[in-house]
Amino acid sequence: MRTLSLLPRAEVDVIEAALWYEGERLGLGQAFEDEFHRLATRIQESPEQFPEVEPDVRRGLLGRFPYGVFFVVEEAAVVVIAVLHLHRDPETLRGRR
Repeated sequence: MRTLSLLPRAEVDVIEAALWYEGERLGLGQAFEDEFHRLATRIQESPEQFPEVEPDVRRGLLGRFPYGVFFVVEEAAVVVIAVLHLHRDPETLRGRR
């Protein structure tokens, strides 16, 4: 199985989203993080099950939250490049590569 890593900016994406949701309702930020980690495990175990949304960039969707986890598959690793709200400008993703 490949290793899974997050670019530093993707880590910030997760933290910022969790903090925002926690500010909306106690416990919701933790729910966001839990769902992210479940999806990250699925991505690590079988990254090819997720569709390519740009050349070499795949996306997994969080079920409860309107966020996508964007990642690239390398020979020995899966690298999360962004965790973005689905209504963000697509150019945000292009700037991460």
